[in-house]
Amino acid sequence: MATLKVGLVSPEREVWSGEAKMVVAQTTEGQLGVLAQHAPVLGVLEDDSVVKIEPADGGEMVLAVVGSGFLSVADDEVSVLAEFAELGTEVDRDAAQRALTEATSGDAPDEAGARRARARLRAAGVEL
Repeated sequence: MATLKVGLVSPEREVWSGEAKMVVAQTTEGQLGVLAQHAPVLGVLEDDSVVKIEPADGGEMVLAVVGSGFLSVADDEVSVLAEFAELGTEVDRDAAQRALTEATSGDAPDEAGARRARARLRAAGVEL
């Protein structure tokens, strides 16, 4: 089975890299699923969305919350370049839930904060 070489990076670090069967990302044009032999494409990532990576070794699905950035596909290589990225396994669920509560309470809700908190919780596997 053909695979993809995937790199998920932020300015601070390489968040994940390896071989994958599939990558799914939310772009400003809609959800984009990438398999091996995909046509070249450049997409703008939706801010505070979740990227899903299915590792080629059959391991557990990798979920990561990403800020704005780009997804590039060419020659079975996928580069996810995000302003911010955090693996779902790194998310502090309690802190993300508190952030969501704070962002949605009060007289002036913080829509951006709520969107980021919801994305972090989805990446951590919390159903909303």
